Amino acid sequence: MKIAIVGTGYVGLVTAACLAEAGLTLICVDIDAKKIESLQGGRSPIYEPGLEEMLLRNIEKGRLSFTTSLSSVMPEIDVIFSAVGTPPDEDGSADLQYVLDVAHTVGKYMRKYVLLITKSTVPVGTAEKVRNVLKEELSIRGEDIPFDVASNPEFLKEGNAINDFMKPDRIVCGVQSNTAKKLFEKIYKPFVLNGYPLIFTDIASAEMIKYAANAMLATRISFMNDMANLCEIVGADIHVVRQGIGSDSRIGKQFLNAGIGYGGACFPKDVKAIIKTAEQYGYTLEVLKAVEKVNEKQKNILFNKLSNYYAHQLAGKRIALLGLSFKPNTDDMREAPALVIIDKLLKANCEVMAYDPIAMEEAYRRVGNTITYCNNCYEALQDADALLLLTEWTEFRVLDWVKIKSLMREPVVFDGRNFYDPTELKQLGFAYFGIGR
Repeated sequence: MKIAIVGTGYVGLVTAACLAEAGLTLICVDIDAKKIESLQGGRSPIYEPGLEEMLLRNIEKGRLSFTTSLSSVMPEIDVIFSAVGTPPDEDGSADLQYVLDVAHTVGKYMRKYVLLITKSTVPVGTAEKVRNVLKEELSIRGEDIPFDVASNPEFLKEGNAINDFMKPDRIVCGVQSNTAKKLFEKIYKPFVLNGYPLIFTDIASAEMIKYAANAMLATRISFMNDMANLCEIVGADIHVVRQGIGSDSRIGKQFLNAGIGYGGACFPKDVKAIIKTAEQYGYTLEVLKAVEKVNEKQKNILFNKLSNYYAHQLAGKRIALLGLSFKPNTDDMREAPALVIIDKLLKANCEVMAYDPIAMEEAYRRVGNTITYCNNCYEALQDADALLLLTEWTEFRVLDWVKIKSLMREPVVFDGRNFYDPTELKQLGFAYFGIGR
């Protein structure tokens, strides 16, 4: 069985590396020649713990190869995973241009039966659009070659993607034929043997499962942030509230941490896309529209606390930011709360000092030299008027607070992730402001 993965972004690379690790042989396709050249040398274009080592290991074993031409490998390919990007369009809907481009290429160059699997996150109904493109291309060629389309959504958390793929909660496969089902069973046999469930559904349900999962997680985050804001008003502690409700087996403990809003490549994009899908069918997802509204508002909350503390007189203040990525263990800054906060600080004429263990190169790509990049957190805190914790990197957990107090102009901490112990910091002489505490 010959397998191709089109798209060497986050999903495509992790999928390729993990399937190769399970013993399959794959060829990865991307139109970006520089990216392919880098991958051929074993260098990953994205940061994900353990990914580069896995890529190198499987390249050396001959299970992974790379090319810029899907058409050149089509004659020998049996299964294609389409893992290209689906960026949000201007109206919030998912842009399917690249997904359909893959379908056009497959239809033009396929010579035998092919299973085309959509791995990208796409709206319900995309499989039918892909199917129609394949039929159109085969009709133009005057060919009648059998094929299947299928959906195999990913459920990867950035920073933990390797573990998520190798030890999945579930593997969802949307199929319409027994042939496609058998190919999925063959691909994922190593995972099934290890006890991980393979769930077969119709294609529309598989497409919806991915959006519904991300929408539910985004909802939990926004719900807890809303509750945190109310806790501050009434004098409750969201940390205690979280423990109380998380102990309920019907609710569980995951995704109940209050903070400064969700970001990244998935939640913001997917919430917008499912809202737009509903609108296209004449339905309004009221809950998710509120989820989105709460999240956008929450990204401002730390700046608002800082501004209130200094009576809205922020001009000339030196502000230290610890963490820039939208979450730990990634350099991803797409939709990161840090970008909103940096923009507001700069507009308030603050001097911004920043440190992140991984994401500073990405930050420079996005905001340039408008902020100062530091070599460590202590350098960022030198003469700072305030510390803003934006990303809960492990290395920020245990800091020398006595040293920090001596470095700062004013010992005040705005903890955007409720990472620190308020009692401990107050005893050391810090003013502490968390979320919902």
